[in-house]
Amino acid sequence: MSSIKTECVVTERYQLGESPVWDDREGILVYVDIIGEKICRWNPCTKKIQTVSLEEPVGCVALRKSGGYVFTPGTTFAALNWEDQSVTRFAQIDEDKPNNRLNDGKVDPEGRFVAGTMSQDRPPPFKRNQGSLFTLYADHSVVKHFDMVDISNGLDWSLDHKTMYYNDSLSYTVDALDYDVKTGKTSNRRHVYKFQQDEGMPDGMCIDAEGKLWVACFNGGRVIRIDPQAGKVIQTVKLPVDKITCCAFGGKDYCEMYVTSAYYGMDEEWRARQPQSGGIYKITGLGVKGIPPNAFAG
Repeated sequence: MSSIKTECVVTERYQLGESPVWDDREGILVYVDIIGEKICRWNPCTKKIQTVSLEEPVGCVALRKSGGYVFTPGTTFAALNWEDQSVTRFAQIDEDKPNNRLNDGKVDPEGRFVAGTMSQDRPPPFKRNQGSLFTLYADHSVVKHFDMVDISNGLDWSLDHKTMYYNDSLSYTVDALDYDVKTGKTSNRRHVYKFQQDEGMPDGMCIDAEGKLWVACFNGGRVIRIDPQAGKVIQTVKLPVDKITCCAFGGKDYCEMYVTSAYYGMDEEWRARQPQSGGIYKITGLGVKGIPPNAFAG
């Protein structure tokens, strides 16, 4: 068993780093700073960071088959042409909730972009039950799956594509839904894992090549590997910062894990104790590979 190594590879500190996705077309890691209102690309060979700044929070980013990226500024599904930084807006959602924004999202095995919303109202009090989960189809139509969500977060699909895993952070559970990959419809939502008190709350998530889930633990300082069939944690990797936001496999053969973090909401003493909060970490030696990300078909 190779030893697990964790290092901070992107030392730039992001307020709310999120949504890491490996772009194999260029061998780079793409990610967002939600509160910093930008999409970034980091090249592990040159260590250089490229940034496109936007004028609203960016919940997540994903690959687009025709080139460039799809992303979620505010409550909009949109595409970004990286070369000229032009933005094409596809669809607006939650128009009756001006304080909402899109949060985490991912492309499903058939090339649809699934993402959910949450309230941006800052505590006190955080407005609960304001979010919903949506799918953007290749023809740019949008379908709502369900509402009454607190913080729509991490999602991914089982290896046979019949199950979608989903986190609504404030429920402190990892959920599963039956998934019809032909239509993109969901049903039969149920819990597969309940977070323990020291694990923080479930944030971003990805699946590995063995069908196990890796969940970023916000305020828990770790990523945990869950066996969704058994409903239990089978591995824990601790990191030197508390606010772990998302994880994704990348690098050669998808055998490295990239983990984003945040410093948003930390006071000076906390930040002094964890100076690399908001950086991006690479974990090697996990002994398991990831699955290449899907790209949006529209």
